[in-house]
Amino acid sequence: MKLEKINIDGKKASIEISDKIIAAKINPRLVSQVLYKTNANYKGRKAKTKQKNEITGSTSKIYAQKGTGNARHASKKAPIFVGGGIAHGPKGELNHKKRKLNKSEKKLSIASLITKKNNLNDLIIIDDIQKQILKTKEMNSLLIKFEARNSIIIADKKSKDNIYKSVRNIPNVKITDVNHFSAYDLAKFKKVIFTETSIKELEKRY
Repeated sequence: MKLEKINIDGKKASIEISDKIIAAKINPRLVSQVLYKTNANYKGRKAKTKQKNEITGSTSKIYAQKGTGNARHASKKAPIFVGGGIAHGPKGELNHKKRKLNKSEKKLSIASLITKKNNLNDLIIIDDIQKQILKTKEMNSLLIKFEARNSIIIADKKSKDNIYKSVRNIPNVKITDVNHFSAYDLAKFKKVIFTETSIKELEKRY
């Protein structure tokens, strides 16, 4: 399929992109599952409580097993006592099981989201950026021209190096490359901007 391509001066041309990326089947259920798993894996599980065996203190029985008329107990470390272990508390990041995402899920969800962005006219393809843009003000005005104040820029290495310093301080804009973006990024930002080389690199993977 042919799409419109634009350069930073506003000149338009066309580019041929594989239908596997921009005209794929949109699968909301798959996308929802991938976003759920990705978001769950991003979230740190730092909270941790001590189990019975991690409490410091005596392990001796608090009183005799029989003859007291009271319930049988072992040490004060039991979860029913104040200062004892926590029975079913959070166990920290080491014991947190990460949700597995296989390659086909990732690829299909990304193609599905890019197709949806294309249908909504939220997909922008630009020429590789050959000149350095060092001023945030200049880059900001460029994003305003593209109507992309809330966007992710997926750039080739050279383009990324040329604009990284001018983009990093702009709110609601993220710059990355074709190896380091996820379905979560595509869903989070309104506009998706690819440079010509980066979209062609992604196309090879499909």
